[in-house]
Amino acid sequence: MIRVAAVGDIHMGLDSQGLLRPAFETLPDCADLLLLAGDLTRHGTPEEARVVAREVSDLPVPVVAVLGNHDHHDERPDEVTAILRDAGVRVLEGQGTVVEVEGRRVGIAGTKGFGGGFVGRCGSEFGEPLMKELIRYTRRCAEGLRASLHELAGQGCDTRVALTHFAPVPDTLAGEPLEIYPFLGSYLLAEAVDEAGADLAVHGHAHAGTEHGMTSGGVPVRNVAQPVIRKAFNVYHLPDRTHGEPATAASSADGRA
Repeated sequence: MIRVAAVGDIHMGLDSQGLLRPAFETLPDCADLLLLAGDLTRHGTPEEARVVAREVSDLPVPVVAVLGNHDHHDERPDEVTAILRDAGVRVLEGQGTVVEVEGRRVGIAGTKGFGGGFVGRCGSEFGEPLMKELIRYTRRCAEGLRASLHELAGQGCDTRVALTHFAPVPDTLAGEPLEIYPFLGSYLLAEAVDEAGADLAVHGHAHAGTEHGMTSGGVPVRNVAQPVIRKAFNVYHLPDRTHGEPATAASSADGRA
C-alpha cells in the first residue's frame, strides 16, 4: 500500500509557528508523502509563507502542495510559491511531479482550480467578458490537471493522485450552503480526473463540507480541509498495482495531532 498524508486549509499566520510541526515529524511512521491542499496561509503574505515553510522544511517525507485562494489574497502568489519551494516543497500549478516510494513511482498532478459550479447548476462561457473569463480560467485549470495526469501515466506512474484546492464534486460540499456551491468548485475538475484517470482526488476549501465523495467515473474524492478532518492530517492507503494489489477505494487512517 502507498500511504498518502493530506491536509488543507491550515491557514497559518505569524502566531502559528510550531503548531503542526510535532505532528508532521511523525509522518515517517505512517505516511510516504504529504499533500497540502491549499490555503496554507491566512492572507498570502510572504511572512506567512515563511511560517509554513519552517513548519514543513526538512521533513523526512516529500511534501507536495497547491496554493489556495487565501494564498493569492495579497496578490503575491509567485513569492509565496518561491518561499515554499526554497523549503523543499513541490508547489504545483498545472504540473505534475513523481514521488519515489520504495522504488515505486507515485504521480501527483496539481492545480488550485477554481469555481463555476456543477452539472445542472453551473456557469457558462456566455454573456459578459468577466463571466466568460471566470469559466475559461476554471477550464484552463482543469485542462492543466488533465494534461498532467496524462503525462504522469506516460511516465510509468500507475498510482496517480489529483491535488486541488477547489472541489471537483458537490458530494464533499455537503454541509455548506447551497448558494455558495458555485464558489467552492467546478465539475470541470472532475471531468479532467475521470478522463485522464487517477486513484484519488484530494481537495480543501470547503470548511463546512464532508470528507468523502466520488466522481461520476468512480474516483474517490476526499475533502481534507482541516476544519473537516479535525486533525493535523489524514492518511489514505492506495493500492500499488505495480505489485499486483487490486484497485480499491482509498481507505483512511487518522493522522496524529
